[in-house]
Order: sequence, then structure tokens, then C-alpha cells
Amino acid sequence: MSPSVHAHDESPCTRCGACCAHFRVSFYWAEAAERGLPETLYEPLTPVLACMRGTYSKSPRCAALAGEIGRQVACSVYDQRTSPCRELQPGEEKCLQARARHGLPALPSH
Repeated sequence: MSPSVHAHDESPCTRCGACCAHFRVSFYWAEAAERGLPETLYEPLTPVLACMRGTYSKSPRCAALAGEIGRQVACSVYDQRTSPCRELQPGEEKCLQARARHGLPALPSH
């Protein structure tokens, strides 16, 4: 795991990663290039949508996620992460759903 990824971040997300291993992360295909996302980390989904590689499977886990779910994780492309990743907030409904799936306790909503 890169020491610069989340080094300044005290977010509970740096110890979780459940959302990265629960949801399909899909976004408008051009967003990947706009953010400088490496082509090896995403794949086409439809003619207008792409998704993070690894998230469109029966047991999803984003290819950009490093570490152990619920203990210590990091996103290898945190600064280039797509809009679904930027929008999900700790403690919101989707967060709680992902944490429950991985046997993690709920976080307080913000």
C-alpha cells in the first residue's frame, strides 16, 4: 500500500473498503480519461458507461483497492477516483449496506 494514499486522512474509509468490495462502480465512460484513470483499472459496461475493473462480478472488489477489508485499505488511484466513489459518504445508507455485508458495525451518519 502506498504511504501517500490517505496519509492525511483520518476517515473511517481508510480502515473499511467495504463499498469497494460490494458495489459495481459504474460511471460515464469519458470520466476515466478526464480523471487520468489508468486504462487497466476500468472496462466498458455499455456504449456510454464504464466500470471499475473487478466491480462487475459476483464477488466484486475494485482492482484499485489495496489492503484488507475492515482493517486497513487504500485506493491506489484515490486522487483520480470516479464520481460514484467521491459521492459515497461514510455512514450513509449505501455505506451501511456494504459494511453489513462484510460483517462490519454501522458507522454514525454525518
